[in-house]
Amino acid sequence: MKEKTTILNFENIYVSYEVTPILEKINLQIKEGEHWTILGSNGSGKSTLIKLISNDLYPNTKYPFKKEVFGKDRWSIFDLKKNLGIISNDLHNYFEKHGSFLSAYEVILSGYFSTIGVFKHQDFTIEQHKKALEVLDFLEIPQIKDKKVHQMSTGQLRRCIIGRALIHEPKAFILDEPTVGLDIKAQNSFIKFIRKLSSTASIILVTHHIEEIFPEVSHIALMYNRTIFKQGEKKDILTSKNLSEIFEVDIKLEEENQKYYIKNK
Repeated sequence: MKEKTTILNFENIYVSYEVTPILEKINLQIKEGEHWTILGSNGSGKSTLIKLISNDLYPNTKYPFKKEVFGKDRWSIFDLKKNLGIISNDLHNYFEKHGSFLSAYEVILSGYFSTIGVFKHQDFTIEQHKKALEVLDFLEIPQIKDKKVHQMSTGQLRRCIIGRALIHEPKAFILDEPTVGLDIKAQNSFIKFIRKLSSTASIILVTHHIEEIFPEVSHIALMYNRTIFKQGEKKDILTSKNLSEIFEVDIKLEEENQKYYIKNK
């Protein structure tokens, strides 16, 4: 049997801004085929962890550490994006502000050069154009091919940004609070789409919303006080007791039809 690729292998990682500790003693290993939720309250270190994974930040510590993504400790940002699709709210907001004139098709096509837009000097092959159309179909939004970003709903733009990453058929996706800004109907639709996406690549969902945890999630990492408080299989980690500790409030966790809800006791 072929051994699974290790997507992330982090050992004893510390990150500080100047002298202020932001992440401490991070140990995390994620393998191909696993779907993880990294769960924690605002300020627990989730956003910094994403920047660490995306190589926007590096450990700065006197302690020995290991930081490998797909078995390598150094990546060019462009090459990393071919293997790891990072879908953040920052990127969404950037497209809203600076790419409002782009069509859905152009947003997806721009993934080949990791640009905000499509430019005359960029030569696309027939195969690349064909792939962009296939991605639109996979995203279930072929009808908005020519729709401009400023005309799109939040959910439509978010799918286009995922499509921009899908161009490269990455092995894993990081989704940063993907249903933020969506109404209940759009949230349900988007979670269904994430489940579809999970059949093509590993998903690392970073959130503080329990309801975003979809049935295929196999593992949970709980962030609390700048570190990973607990991690492991979902059935062992996702408990009322653990959630009460990391959110610092009495929580009763309930599950119905493979969906999770919390109720204050």
